[in-house]
Amino acid sequence: MSKITVLAEGQITPSDTIVVVLVEPADLPNSIVVHWPAAPTVCDPGAFPDAASAVVKLFAGASTKLASIKAGRRL
Repeated sequence: MSKITVLAEGQITPSDTIVVVLVEPADLPNSIVVHWPAAPTVCDPGAFPDAASAVVKLFAGASTKLASIKAGRRL
């Protein structure tokens, strides 16, 4: 059985959410899985800077949480 930890989750556009998880299977190496929307994300060029910023903030948060987990135990 795998242990799954959500590292970050958030909206990147009004209709699209990204989820980043740490998967720790008992018999395989650990991995990071990024759940992108099922369909392509579409946004107005004027809204793109905000969407890009949301993605960067989400990944930075996931990276920080992973570092915290690694500091507490070896992955």
